[in-house]
Formats: sequence, structure tokens, C-alpha cells
Amino acid sequence: MRWAGQQLDDDGALPGMPALKGLVRSVQTPEFAGITFHEVRARSVLNRVPGGSPMPFAWTVNPYRGCSHACTYCVAGGTPVLRADGGTVPMADLRVGDAIVGTVEEGGVRRLVRTHVLAHWSSRRSVVRVRVVDGTSVLVGADHRLLARTGWRHVSRSGADGHGGTWLVPGDALVGAETLPAPGLAGVRDVLDESRGADRTLVAVEPAGEGTVYDVTTTAGDYVAVGLVHHNCFARNTHTYLDLDAGEDFDRQVVVKLNAPEVLARELRSSRWTREHVAMGTNTDPYQRAEGRYRLMPGIIRALGRSGTPLSILTKGTLLARDLPEITAAGRDVPVGVGVSLALLDPDLHRSVEPGTPTPRARLDLVRRLADAGLPVGVFVAPVLPGLTDADAALDALLGEIAAAGASGASVLALHLRPGTREWFHGWLAREHPHLLERYAELYRHGAYVQRAYRDDLAARVRVLLRRHGLDGGGHHMGGRLDGGRGAQSDNPEPWPDGALPRVPAALVESAPPEQLSLL
Repeated sequence: MRWAGQQLDDDGALPGMPALKGLVRSVQTPEFAGITFHEVRARSVLNRVPGGSPMPFAWTVNPYRGCSHACTYCVAGGTPVLRADGGTVPMADLRVGDAIVGTVEEGGVRRLVRTHVLAHWSSRRSVVRVRVVDGTSVLVGADHRLLARTGWRHVSRSGADGHGGTWLVPGDALVGAETLPAPGLAGVRDVLDESRGADRTLVAVEPAGEGTVYDVTTTAGDYVAVGLVHHNCFARNTHTYLDLDAGEDFDRQVVVKLNAPEVLARELRSSRWTREHVAMGTNTDPYQRAEGRYRLMPGIIRALGRSGTPLSILTKGTLLARDLPEITAAGRDVPVGVGVSLALLDPDLHRSVEPGTPTPRARLDLVRRLADAGLPVGVFVAPVLPGLTDADAALDALLGEIAAAGASGASVLALHLRPGTREWFHGWLAREHPHLLERYAELYRHGAYVQRAYRDDLAARVRVLLRRHGLDGGGHHMGGRLDGGRGAQSDNPEPWPDGALPRVPAALVESAPPEQLSLL
């Protein structure tokens, strides 16, 4: 079936799918096996990032809704969630519309509030057990986030590395809900007072295998369970706004906002718009293959530039080159940042490990064209493959090519082997490089992230190479940060290379990495 041959059924969608507001048609084609594109006419496309997010931007535009790389924050089904009336309900038994307890922060003070469940779903994934001094124990996904005294923190380093952010370590003080004011929630206050004085210091985060876990979206953006404050997923609930569920549909049903450029232009003309940085690539790559047909990005870029709005684009696709004239024109009026990923130079290895993606030379050419046009561009050297692409000579050659192409900065990130990716990669390794199987088993024996000793060694070698090629001006590597040019590393991972974000006032650029690095 081809794009033009598919029309809506009488009920307004493909069989088995609900009717979507503004739906024009639903499309399935062999070139996108397993994915259905739902073409809609949207009423709004300018999205504000929820308060408390670690993203280094406040606004996003996503012309495509739905993503197979979605970030999830989830807990075990039996976890007791605090209801707004002071009782509790198991996480698995929550329903859309339920009134539970969340938090808001106003004037630097966080307090408990009544919030409502907007979406609820389950998934099966790797889990960890979080243990606290007072005896509290909770089973959560490895990329879950809890509120600590120092802010939102992923429960594990592997979760933070995959999605960006900082992670908990033993000794960190978690925020107990009993320490927060709860005006208007008398029943809740009575229940929490029983825990006053509890020691919420983290003891350990321990691997606990795989299990079924549940997540919600709430109006507050978080919720209280076992006396702790839990972050929830905001992105998946965007699917529910179009009558798609927040679970499997988020991965397999992609919504295309056909009128995104026109709607965005209208929203940017509002007298309330303050021209803050808008990021693209936050949920899905804006230059995914379907963009070759829909051509939504040119109009979006024009709308942002003409309105005086700084913008950034993160992509691994060379389709961006098509829109170079539009991006260049926007760059004359507003700050622009572009991020491109490039993992290796060897064409044979590229064809083996990244079949179907743009070649290294094509991506270098994209960097060169961006730089020649006077645009800043940061390169993510990711993923580095131990034993295959991590030799000094290989990295030196790659960074030399990146510098010669005119990149503003580079970040070097080692391979992550998450469930799903791990199985595929080990199968590929067994076929192509079986002599490395034992080494990878040792390097990744603790989970998705490579051993600390390997990271430290790679970071030390890369630091020298970045400086040699003039790519360390804002370039960060291996979850560390070059501090003031002295080479000291911070525990706060910040994998943005110089050039990938627009140079906007510092107040608008927080030092924290975004989860769209999953695109790499």
C-alpha cells in the first residue's frame, strides 16, 4: 500500500484504533513496518516543559508524537500511593481520575497538593530495589526518579546515563513527604505525622531482575508513595490527548501534526510569548525518515526564526541538510544550536553495526555544511565500542575529522547496553567479533553502563584528544565535565558539546542533559 491509497474507515481510523480528534487519515506502508502514522490537524504544537524538569530549555516543538525510545518512570504494582483523603491505594489499582497527593514548588517552598491521575499504564523492564535507613523499601524501574534534598535524582547511574541527569548514591537524603507542608489536606497530614522523624537517608539501590511496573501521569507531575516523592512520565500522556493510550500506542502509533508550521506561527505571534529557547528532538527525531515525505520542519524553522525565538535541533539524520537554507536564515536572526551524532569512520564497520543509517562521510559532510554556513554544530561521538572504536588512533582520527569539518565541540560517550539493545548487540558481536564476547561480559557485568575503570581510562585519553583538536570548549565526555579548563570532572553528567545548544542568556540554560540523547 502507498501513502495516497489509504483513506479513513467509516469510524474514522484503521481497524482497532480509536477515532482521533482532527484525524485526516491513518497510514501503513511496508517501508515503516509495524508503525501506523495518524495524520492529524493539531490545535497547538508549542509545549512547555513541566516545572522541575532537568532539561536545559523550557519549550519544545514535536511535529511527530510517539516514540519507540520513550523514557519511563515506574514502580511495582503493590507500592502504596497516598490518596488525597489520607488513605493509600496500590499502584496497580490506580485509575484515571483518582485523586492522590503530589507536590508543587512556589517561591522556593515545596508543598503537598491534591492531584489527579491523567494516565496509567504498565510495562515489563529491569527493576531495582531502593532501601532507606528507616526501613522503607520500594521496587522501581532503573530510570525512575525520586526527590532528594538536592533535587530530582535518578535512582541508578545506568538510568541517568540513558536519559540524562544525576543519580542517587548511598548517604543521599531523600525528601520525606512528612517534612512538607500540606495546607488543606488534613487527613493526609494526620497520616504523614506518624512518620515524622523518620530517617530518609538512602542505604542502597540494588538490582532486582525484571518485573512488571506501573506508571502514571498526574496534573502535578509527581506523586507520593511509601512516604517519598516520585517523578512521573509527562511525555506519554500526550498520546492520551489524542485518544491514544499511554502504553503500547506511544511506541507503535505515530501522530503526525500536518499543520504544525501554521499552528506554531500563530502561537508565536501571541503577545504572551517571551521568545525563550525552543528545542526540537526532545521526544522523537524531527528528521526521522517520515519527515522526507511530510516536510514539516522547514515551516517550523521559519516560524521560530521570524518570531525572534532561539532554537536547537538534535538529530542523527542527514535529512537536516535539506533545510540548511532555512536554518541559516534563522541563524541570522536568532541563536541556533545543532547537534549531530557520529560514532566512527570505518565504512565496513559502519555498514555492519549501523545498517540503513547515513554514512560517516555523509554526517561529516553535514557538519561541514553547517559550519561553512556559519552555524554552530556540536558532535556526539556515540557510542564508543570497546575493542572496536576506542583505540587512541581511531578516536584521534575521528576527532581530527570532526574538527576539520568545523565542529564547535564534541562529546564522547561509551556504549550503553540496555535490555533489548543488549540482546541485539550480543547477537551481532557473536556473529561478527566473537573474540570480544568475554570482554564485553566483563565490562558490562553490572548492567547497562560500562565499568567505571573503563570510563575513567577513556575519559582521560579523550580529554587529551579533545584539547589537541580544539573541541573541548564546552565539550563533555563520559558523564564528566571539564571544569574551567582544568580537567577536573564533576559528578553531574552533562553530555552537551559546544554548539549543540543556542547561546542564550545563562538563566535559560541549566546545566543538565536532556533525555533526547536516546536518539544517539
